[in-house]
Amino acid sequence: MKYTNRRKAIILLADGTIFHGNAVGKEGSAFGEVCFNTGMTGYQEVFTDPSYYGQLMVTTNAHIGNYGINEDENESDSVKISGLICKNFSYNYSRDAATDSLESFFEKHNLFAISNVDTRALVSYIRENGAMNAVISTEVDNIEGLKNQLVETPKMEGLELASQVSTKEPYYFGDQNATYKIAALDIGIKKNILRNLAKRDAYIKVFPYNASFKDLKDWNPDGYFLSNGPGDPEPLHEAQQVAKEIIKRDLPLFGICLGHQVIAIANGVSTYKMHNGHRGINHPVKNLKTGKGEITSQNHGFAVNREESEKHPDLEITHVHLNDHTVAGLEIKDKNCFSVQYHPEASPGPHDSSYLFDQFIENIKKSKL
Repeated sequence: MKYTNRRKAIILLADGTIFHGNAVGKEGSAFGEVCFNTGMTGYQEVFTDPSYYGQLMVTTNAHIGNYGINEDENESDSVKISGLICKNFSYNYSRDAATDSLESFFEKHNLFAISNVDTRALVSYIRENGAMNAVISTEVDNIEGLKNQLVETPKMEGLELASQVSTKEPYYFGDQNATYKIAALDIGIKKNILRNLAKRDAYIKVFPYNASFKDLKDWNPDGYFLSNGPGDPEPLHEAQQVAKEIIKRDLPLFGICLGHQVIAIANGVSTYKMHNGHRGINHPVKNLKTGKGEITSQNHGFAVNREESEKHPDLEITHVHLNDHTVAGLEIKDKNCFSVQYHPEASPGPHDSSYLFDQFIENIKKSKL
């Protein structure tokens, strides 16, 4: 079998720390920011989530690949992570709905992975020292060369990545005879977001990351959506301008994750790079308007400044993350606009927050009266 002669491989962190493992599949190297996801399931959705573009993903679950792959569960048209780091890579799989193995999936998408890593030790190290750039490689005897290449790898802070994952041309999703029309700005959109909007009787036109407000408005939509996505929100000046124009006209607007951060910046509130970020499917959030708790799916390395949000006369914090009290949701007072830092479409994850899509549709209904 292919996995009986596994090549040695290393993880080299930007601070010089090295962890050891074995290559899965091809030889080579992959560079990116190392981060970890605590989800027990949903590895395929994670690997194809555009928000993970440029990340070396450490999976904390002990077994990855054990239930195979189903093409219908992709969140985009390709793998978006830079590489995978895991403990046990399952070359064999067991699930009736599976169409292929994870190994074949990685070969198809030319993804480099490393297994047999002490992921508990690696995650503990990242938790203490923060997310940083790294390289995974089979060039175990070329440490100095890898270090030099790693120095040239751009840091995530200040990095614009939406252009790397956004659609190049507008496209449509859903039933064109649906009741509501929604213009979505794609700065890294997930398929399940579109599915959630479409099943609520909406027809969506998805626009590239650099589309103008006029481009969106000319379609005459009933509501506007700013998607999730990778990288730093600060460089996304065109998306910020789109948000400003929508908010100024008091049109229905909903933002998720990167879209949430863009809306905050459009209102003069800054964002910052987190020590580690939130990545997993069991993050606790409190809805401050209802007092209810939600278990949420999250994936972000930047956050909205809470102190500035609290002082802003036009903003209301609607949700907070219960682990670290970061801003998890915002509303603009007297405007038809709200946003959340987490993923209510939850693919993978729980569905506690799916009501937010209903709230968006209700906002659109009210605006049409």
